[in-house]
Amino acid sequence: MKLHYEWDSEVIRIEETANGNDTEFTIELMGQKPHDEALRLVQTYFESNKVHTDVLLYAYPDHRYRVIVRKDYYEEFLLELMKHKLLRALEWK
Repeated sequence: MKLHYEWDSEVIRIEETANGNDTEFTIELMGQKPHDEALRLVQTYFESNKVHTDVLLYAYPDHRYRVIVRKDYYEEFLLELMKHKLLRALEWK
């Protein structure tokens, strides 16, 4: 089974790519301030735990982000996006 997720394209755009044992996400927020703050809360969540290489988030201009997620934190990362309303749906398929 694979975890399937959906998002509102008026809020966020997500591209996911496998990269060895990691997954890379390219995230673009559609310029709405509350969503930038939501993604910062996701970043803070992962920065506050003891594992420094679980999720690495790089910010770029124009509300674009590159996120590298370790394989064993993939589900937790998606759950955090869902928790902060950056995803609309999350389910196993």
